[in-house]
Amino acid sequence: MKRNALSDVAAIQQGKYLAKDAMAPERTSECPIPVHGANGIIGWTAEPMYEHGVPLVTCRGSNCGMVLWAEGPLWVSNNAMAILPKNGLRRFMYYRLLSSPPYDVVSGSAQPQITRTALEPREYEFPSEEAQAHIEGLLSALDDKIDLNRRMNETLEAQARALFRDWFVDFGPVKAKMAGDTPYLAPDLWSLFPNRLDDDGVPEEWAYSTIGTEVDAVGGSTPSTKNAEFWDGDIAWTTPKDLSGLNSPILLDTSRSITSAGLAKISSGLLPEGTVLLSSRAPVGYLAITQIPLAVNQGYIAMRCDGRISNYFVFLWAKENMDLILQNANGSTFQEISKKNFRPLPVIVAEQPIHRQFDNMVKPLFEKIVANELESRTLAQTRDLLLPKLMSGEIRVGDVSSVELSAA
Repeated sequence: MKRNALSDVAAIQQGKYLAKDAMAPERTSECPIPVHGANGIIGWTAEPMYEHGVPLVTCRGSNCGMVLWAEGPLWVSNNAMAILPKNGLRRFMYYRLLSSPPYDVVSGSAQPQITRTALEPREYEFPSEEAQAHIEGLLSALDDKIDLNRRMNETLEAQARALFRDWFVDFGPVKAKMAGDTPYLAPDLWSLFPNRLDDDGVPEEWAYSTIGTEVDAVGGSTPSTKNAEFWDGDIAWTTPKDLSGLNSPILLDTSRSITSAGLAKISSGLLPEGTVLLSSRAPVGYLAITQIPLAVNQGYIAMRCDGRISNYFVFLWAKENMDLILQNANGSTFQEISKKNFRPLPVIVAEQPIHRQFDNMVKPLFEKIVANELESRTLAQTRDLLLPKLMSGEIRVGDVSSVELSAA
């Protein structure tokens, strides 16, 4: 391998400042281009700086030195630098930087930063261009599959949300019956829906209820961090931070764990798999369905769904009613929704045969989301296992088929 200063093999380009009034907070037809800042997308604009994907190094802020891949077309703000390899193998350059992020050239304490003059002489080892292309192809295939799974999960969740909205928000089948429209569901399913709405615009024979009546909404707590006997056991314990980086609406594991002694300090105890979690503060609104038994801290409203409505229904109800949830939050330091304010929120409950049919239709969608997320985790572990070995030359792309990747 040949050792080169980064500036010898790549152009290092500082991003450009973009005023807030030149960005839209959401993607629109007028502003379809993502603006990448220090930690990801910070807005949307009209014209791209780069047409194709680029590796980025965060050059300002608390995450200074972090390496990201950003798909094109895109704009890069002045809080990041694009690293453009002279041989055009941009994804390889991303993996090369990712294997050794430039945290060592960060300067400044009050405002951490990386300057171009500090980054340019930083040295990396580079294999031949042919080997770079092979490594890029292998690792990109793994990341592309992970991204495909993410997009598939977004589609699956959107399908579940669309079905929920049609049946339980817009009351589509009932309104279609009232209008004499052609049935768009199977006959046995179509027959389950009422023929008309009541005076309040709700399907006849459906029940007015509250979320607190239909689920067991509980909170949690934090065992004393000063007592080591409470921590690092075999019981998963979650804070809303575990939900902040999720790509899918499921929680597979937690960053911290507690012992049985720690669990004894939490009044809600061990919550079952399938519990719906809603972050109740800082911020309000993270949502996930747990895939493991766990305990929660005080930043959640956790919903055990053992009654007339399933956890899938509750998750989708919360998604659909997030504005209402936020309207019932309060607080001067930070917004928080209390269990007292949450439990009276209204929910319309259909007759049980309709709920059973709904669950039968959305359950496979959520099961596929879980399967995709588990596969993505395995792929990410494989990538992370291979990355340093490929970059150091310990293994070559041609040897990968003989590596026991299942050990990743």
